[in-house]
Amino acid sequence: QLACPLDLGCHSVKRCISTTMAEHLASIFGTEKDKVNCPFYFKIGACRHGDRCSRLHNRPPFSQTILLSRMYPNPTVGAVDPTTGQPIQYTKEYLQEHFEDFYEDIFEELSKFGEIEELNVCENVGEHMVGNVYCKFHSEEDSEKALQALAGRFYAGKPLHVEYSPVTDFREARCRQYELSECNRGGYCNFMHLLQPNREMKRRLFREQYKRLGMDKREKSRSRSPLGGGGGGGRRRTREL
Repeated sequence: QLACPLDLGCHSVKRCISTTMAEHLASIFGTEKDKVNCPFYFKIGACRHGDRCSRLHNRPPFSQTILLSRMYPNPTVGAVDPTTGQPIQYTKEYLQEHFEDFYEDIFEELSKFGEIEELNVCENVGEHMVGNVYCKFHSEEDSEKALQALAGRFYAGKPLHVEYSPVTDFREARCRQYELSECNRGGYCNFMHLLQPNREMKRRLFREQYKRLGMDKREKSRSRSPLGGGGGGGRRRTREL
């Protein structure tokens, strides 16, 4: 047999090439260079092409994160004054209050299933992202409980559509230009435009969650701060494989 041409310790050229190809495919998985798997679905858990996408949407069999698609009733979407036929112009104060009422309601409901690490609500208005709510739990067991409990339930008169999401690190999913008020794509941007509740309310919700779960300060310090920038690290594998 021929020796490994790359001096990687392989016993044959065929094995060396296979190892090199596997490493290459792993390095480009979920990136624009990956011609097989959809990078937008991998990063954002949603794709504007939907089932018509030419690349694969690898739906995870389990995840820390669940997606409740089209759940948030964004007042700016399709709101038309019946007397004038013109879009209704809401004040920023009204929109923020409307969102925070929703955020608090959903946080309290979802935290019944386990510790929430992140709760993100999209302001995007594109068909594949409008009203999307992403809830990342501390463990996959908690997200599984939530997924099973929410199946078949309704919110605001509409059935909930719940699924596991591949997104566990929201740093790559969020639109940095939007956070700097520089995104020129508006609500149709393909990266997440995340609505933000006021910091004091967010602190209160997480404090109440920790108290309800009986978590002490040492346990809380091991969890990522809910007020930090970006997402958490890699997926916590709490499930036996």
